[in-house]
Amino acid sequence: MCKLCDEGKPQDHSSSQLGRRDFLKASTATAAAAAGMSLFAAPPARAHDNDDPPQDSGRHRRRYVIRGGHVMSMDPAVGDFVKADVLVEGKKILAVRPNIHASGAGEIDARGRIVMPGFIDTHHHQFETALRSFLANGILINDGSGTPSADPTYYEYILLKFAPVYRPEDVYISELFGGLAQLDGGVTTVHDISQIHHSPQHSDAAIQALFDTGRRAALGYFESAGGVAGNQYPQDAVRIKNQWFSSSDQLVHMIMGGEVYLGEPTYTQAWEIGRKLGLQIAAHILSPFGIRPILDDLAAGTGGVNNNIGLGPDNLFIHMTGMSDFGWQGVKDKGVQVSIAFPIEMNMRHGIPPILKMQSLGIEPSLSSDVEVTMTADFFTQLRSAMTMQRMVANQMILEQGTFEFPNQWPTPAPGTPALLNVRDVLRFATINGAKHLRLDGKTGSLTPGKEADILILDATALNVAPLNNVP
Repeated sequence: MCKLCDEGKPQDHSSSQLGRRDFLKASTATAAAAAGMSLFAAPPARAHDNDDPPQDSGRHRRRYVIRGGHVMSMDPAVGDFVKADVLVEGKKILAVRPNIHASGAGEIDARGRIVMPGFIDTHHHQFETALRSFLANGILINDGSGTPSADPTYYEYILLKFAPVYRPEDVYISELFGGLAQLDGGVTTVHDISQIHHSPQHSDAAIQALFDTGRRAALGYFESAGGVAGNQYPQDAVRIKNQWFSSSDQLVHMIMGGEVYLGEPTYTQAWEIGRKLGLQIAAHILSPFGIRPILDDLAAGTGGVNNNIGLGPDNLFIHMTGMSDFGWQGVKDKGVQVSIAFPIEMNMRHGIPPILKMQSLGIEPSLSSDVEVTMTADFFTQLRSAMTMQRMVANQMILEQGTFEFPNQWPTPAPGTPALLNVRDVLRFATINGAKHLRLDGKTGSLTPGKEADILILDATALNVAPLNNVP
């Protein structure tokens, strides 16, 4: 079930946090990552008496049923179930309901488990996985303070020192390692923002690793970090699209990176190429690097060398910290998608994650892990950080509407106060919102009949989880 094992290079998966065998590997286009070593341990009537998935799972017309789990579909039309089954044929979900009868289908015993869509990470620099935790205390740029956070920093060390010396084989290993680690953590789809395109060989290594990982992904074709001599960004996008992404029906697709901080000539060329190729265009938009006036120009439709580049629904912006009201209104009006990396933004001085601003505009983010050089890519961390940060700020706003003295020490929230995020909100950010933001909501993001079976199964019987009083 593991690519390396299949190639005759046995791997020890016994310590996997979410199950010994990658179920996504068995079905090529599906995933059921399980928090529990006994997920696939089946009673005698089941397909297997071990933790392997049913035989031939994922093959054309082969059916299996995920039986008796607590199903959280993330699709309001399908609903949630205290106990239900999920029927899959080949790569596709056929039905989600209680008591499915499917003669001859393999079975996965999901009693005591939570069955839900896999997480979707809309911004992850996977080439940095080998540098995991190197920058635990660092911020983005040296601020001259002489503190442990000021040196080493992300921009000077990760992008300008480490990244430029990566060889293609380093890229491949880090990408594959990062992808398998995220799959092991239940993240079944990623937007890999790859700033390691020093040569066509580096690009091909990154892409090959995404395909070899076997999970759903978007290659973010960004610049060569450090501007390594001989790099062919952004013009090599045409070759990459034609060579690797000629089909729209594959697990990996392409997004064009168009960083505005690279200067007008470069980002103009990148955006024009991306739009000519029909690709989404992604960019980091954040407080440093003087980006606020650039976004204002784009919101006015006067960006780029010829003052004619504007925002569109093909844009995916990351962070969006420190931007003007005018820039935000352009983002809303033009249907731009926004990915927030709550833990990283709070730790590395990107600015306050703009969740309250998005709430005021009636739009929602997707979630992203960003860089593992500083913090974990575990998606439960992203979920909890999003909810905790928003509630901290909103709760303090409410308290300050009182006087901290009786009888006004516990005020009723005033009209217009942001609603507190709840667990379903952040789960929506992490699943169906991510799918929408990557143009994949027709394929994944919810347990909807007709979509592909990117499925996460969590053990709710574990000692540190039970009793299960509230599934979300």
